[in-house]
Amino acid sequence: MRHPYRRAGAVIVAGSVVWLAGISPVPRVYTTHDPAERLRLLLRGERGWVTGHHVAAAGTAAVPIGFAALARAMPDAKAKHWVEASAAALLAGAPLFVYSLSRRASDLERFAYRRGSNVPFLGYSWLHIAGLAALGTGLLRSPAERWVGLTASSAAVLFAGILLKAKDIPPFVFYVTEATVGGYLMVWDPEPPAGDPAVG
Repeated sequence: MRHPYRRAGAVIVAGSVVWLAGISPVPRVYTTHDPAERLRLLLRGERGWVTGHHVAAAGTAAVPIGFAALARAMPDAKAKHWVEASAAALLAGAPLFVYSLSRRASDLERFAYRRGSNVPFLGYSWLHIAGLAALGTGLLRSPAERWVGLTASSAAVLFAGILLKAKDIPPFVFYVTEATVGGYLMVWDPEPPAGDPAVG
């Protein structure tokens, strides 16, 4: 079967794009440091903010499904188990971020002034980093080009360092990394076409 991972890659890319589209409906809200100004921006764009968070929640749920589909399609047992672990970590973290999204959308003032516990978001972030690390390991054990596995593995190390130091991380970095992997999966063909000189 040509391009056996195209469908999984398409789900990952689509989920990442949906997440990125939904998470940033109010310009400057993430770069504004003054809480009062941040609240003013949120109130002005409240409808888009709430709608966008529903969209982002859909993307959050879709990406693990794509990696689960990738795991099912992989023939190599060792690679499959690592990608299954990746999908499980992302799936476990998704409800934590959806919960964080619901709090952001339901209480603009709390988000603007950074009130409340950050534990759900931190749990989601660490699970996402674990998922990227497992994904990278699985891809490195597969016939995929090494750069794609190294991208996921290196990103996991980098993001872990950022999260340890800052106790925060912009989650879009997770989805940009995963969209890159998904894009590769859409075009990856582990079987050369018939008549290719590489075929023995």
